[in-house]
Amino acid sequence: MFSVNNSHYSAQIISRTALVITMTIVLNQIRFFKMPQGGDVGFGTMIPLILLACCYGGRITLLAGFICGIIGLMMDPYFYHPVQVLFDYPFPYMAMAVVSIFKKRIILGTIVAFFVKFLLHFISGVVFFGSYAPEGTSPVMYSAIYNGCTVVPEMIICCLILHFLPTKRIIAAMQNDSV
Repeated sequence: MFSVNNSHYSAQIISRTALVITMTIVLNQIRFFKMPQGGDVGFGTMIPLILLACCYGGRITLLAGFICGIIGLMMDPYFYHPVQVLFDYPFPYMAMAVVSIFKKRIILGTIVAFFVKFLLHFISGVVFFGSYAPEGTSPVMYSAIYNGCTVVPEMIICCLILHFLPTKRIIAAMQNDSV
């Protein structure tokens, strides 16, 4: 048994979390397209983290998201500043913990989590990548469009997948202690 701040995590939860991290990283490698200054649209990359948030809550999802972000940074680094690394790698994955607030309305939770993810990328874009904005374009507009081109399609893909997945059965199976 592993304990953090009076929360107890069994070996089973830890191993399931490790599987979620692995699935997230594997799905992150399946991309529809990649943007020139970083960012991409994947095939439901955040689905495992979303399901983890519904099953085990925000704390474990924050930890899993942080680990996914660090692994993502190691696999495909694109950074200029240490603070930018946080806003573009671990924090966006950690944003999926927001779904734990909306367990009964997983699609709504996913939309809110992706909005938080967008805000994190948007802030990074304005502060650290504003110089890439074309002549006469504000860094704010550039960042909103650039990051919207990746976050919105990814959100739509995740929502569609979640709509068609038997999420209640998957969550029940993930929470089953007898397996």
